[in-house]
Amino acid sequence: MVAETSEYLATEQVEPSGRRRVLDAAAAQFVAHGYAGTTLRQIASAAGIKAGSVYHHFDSKEDLFIAVLHEGIAAMVQAFGAAKESTADADTVDDQLLTHVRAHLSAIFENGPYTTAHVTSFFSAPTEVRQLVVPIRDDYEQQWNRLFEQLFPTVPAKTLRLHRVILFGTMNSSAEWFDPDGDISVAHLASAITGQFLNGLTGPTDSNGTTS
Repeated sequence: MVAETSEYLATEQVEPSGRRRVLDAAAAQFVAHGYAGTTLRQIASAAGIKAGSVYHHFDSKEDLFIAVLHEGIAAMVQAFGAAKESTADADTVDDQLLTHVRAHLSAIFENGPYTTAHVTSFFSAPTEVRQLVVPIRDDYEQQWNRLFEQLFPTVPAKTLRLHRVILFGTMNSSAEWFDPDGDISVAHLASAITGQFLNGLTGPTDSNGTTS
């Protein structure tokens, strides 16, 4: 699945500028209005093209939505892979988890509506559309499940999955309220989330929100 994602990104990097404008506009519209509230006419207007021109690049709104979500999850997969590589020699659970949390948050806030659409619009899409995206979402979540099994080998798998879902909920919901240009940095947010999460599993946190 990671190989397929890499191929998808390689394709995206050589797309015509018109297709990219449509994708960017669609991602922003889906986040602003949800799947049901977004029309191809709105997307075309935001992209600065005629409504019929959208069909030169995509067959339908469903295809556009799937393309947006694929790009968003691809960014998260890449971020996870980079975090995994950078923590290969890390000694502590704290450092490894913090790096992955920071990578996930960075993917959300550095890729704008492409990743945010997963949080705000995914569950409002028709079931048949969601089903086409679920496999790559599941693959990404499985990578986190395996990471948790590695970091917390004595914790039952069922408990780990529950805590992973809780962590995902915390990280993903930040897309709806956190301002990366505000007084708190993404790195600080990652530290606070990691510290709060580990406090429930391994012990107290220090004044900076990280585990001691």
